Amino acid sequence: MMIQTRKRLGDLLIEAGLITEEQLQMALKDKNPKQKIGDVLIQKGFITEQQLIEVLEFQLGIPHITLYRYPFDPSLFSLVPKEIAKRRLIIPLKKEGEKLLVAMADPMDFITIDDLRLSTGFHIETAIATKDDILRAINKYYDMDEGFEDLLLDREPSVQSEEEKIVDKDSPIVKLVNQIISNAATAKASDIHIDPHDTKVVIRNRIDGVLRTERSLPKHMQSVLTARIKIMANMDITEHRIPQDGRIKMNLDFHPIDIRVSTLPTIYGEKIVLRLLDLGSALNDLNSLGFNKVNLNRFIRLIEKPTGIILITGPTGSGKSSTLYAALNRLNSEEVNIITVEDPVEYQLEGINQIQVNSNVGLTFAAGLRSILRQDPNIIMVGEIRDTETAEVAIRASLTGHLVLSTLHTNDSLGSITRLIDMGVEPFMVASSISGIVAQRLVRRVCRDCAEVQQPTKREIEIFARRGLKIDQVTRGKGCASCNMTGYKGRIGIHEVLVMDDRMRRVIMNGEPFSRLRELALENKTIFLIDDGLLKVKQGITTTEEVLRVAIPD
Repeated sequence: MMIQTRKRLGDLLIEAGLITEEQLQMALKDKNPKQKIGDVLIQKGFITEQQLIEVLEFQLGIPHITLYRYPFDPSLFSLVPKEIAKRRLIIPLKKEGEKLLVAMADPMDFITIDDLRLSTGFHIETAIATKDDILRAINKYYDMDEGFEDLLLDREPSVQSEEEKIVDKDSPIVKLVNQIISNAATAKASDIHIDPHDTKVVIRNRIDGVLRTERSLPKHMQSVLTARIKIMANMDITEHRIPQDGRIKMNLDFHPIDIRVSTLPTIYGEKIVLRLLDLGSALNDLNSLGFNKVNLNRFIRLIEKPTGIILITGPTGSGKSSTLYAALNRLNSEEVNIITVEDPVEYQLEGINQIQVNSNVGLTFAAGLRSILRQDPNIIMVGEIRDTETAEVAIRASLTGHLVLSTLHTNDSLGSITRLIDMGVEPFMVASSISGIVAQRLVRRVCRDCAEVQQPTKREIEIFARRGLKIDQVTRGKGCASCNMTGYKGRIGIHEVLVMDDRMRRVIMNGEPFSRLRELALENKTIFLIDDGLLKVKQGITTTEEVLRVAIPD
């Protein structure tokens, strides 16, 4: 019986016009035996979880429910332990007489329903909710208060010494830190900021590039909180006056996660930023980064050249590393020797030799690069060009027949050329070595569950007209539970790919005015950042506000 319902789900999604037959076949081909077809389709981005639930609701006749602001009854949480709730993705909602209503991510999971009936003695009724929704609710409402009272009330410290308090895995502070991290991971946050203020400690999560306050804690919890995080990251607990760096590797809900930790002494104590690296989603392929077709082809042609430098530019957090790793991933084969020198190595890649910069022993980018060149490499990735020395070694390497990939902090692709010349690299070396420059930013995607098509405003029509584009309709999210009422969910890159040609090289060597480069870039039909962004607005992927937030029209 199970087989039939499974088969029908794909057909139902096709009937509902949500996926095509090809997409279904692709998903069936790629899925491993244990995965459900619905999960594969969501993973590939063909449908959203919300859309899947609506079809399931129709197919099974089970109501679907949103847990955002749901009036939970905390007394029911004792019926379903937190571990089981997380592993099986269920959460109890309410009881009526003999019946217990539970929200499940998979209402076809009859084994779990049976277990629940036996363990609670209630007759189980089910409702469907999205996986993220259930995890968010479990993190938020389970052990909301358990054990934190002592911490919050600043009681006389119990007999337990400070030491034990931060190491014992049942102590409230340990639970609190784990909860902060797992909340952030569930919300797909990229960073957690722990900011000490005068009278309180504020915890903020950066989700899709925007910081949002998660909770405030009383000031007296600051020292134990800081100490606990430092212990996890193997830092020196006794040192409060200098910045420190560390890493935490932990398992969250049966899923490995790698965290980079950095502390900074401020006037109100140490500010801590935890950068969450989700190892599962690291290895992007180039097709999923959001390049438009023209740019993708240009970029692939660039990275497939045997020599030259390719620079990826943009501010911190604009997805440069992801693009670099995706490029390396594509070039990675047994015929080539790829060596990287990074600070720090963010993701470990199979079959690529990665070196971590260590300035304490004199292993800088430049020193690392020099020794790499004796290792007979074909492709070299330098994490970042920070100084003249690194720039010169990288450029020499590219002129002696290596492909060099690196990043630079500049605003746009043309700015990188002036930046290198300002660093003191000879213009003729810049001109002859650089084969292409990619500028990149991340914009938030319109949430697919609450997207609405609207008329463009007068100002939007003007902005588009100025770039020679016409706009008939724009898409905006009106805010729903799955995007936390922001109207945006997930991010996508916008790019500007500048391919160097001989005319541009002549302009750089002769020191002609910079404006000439821009004219040549236009003649070569370079799609500038703002244009790529506006094209994505036209496709309904993002909004004009987002594009203008990261790219400035000239």
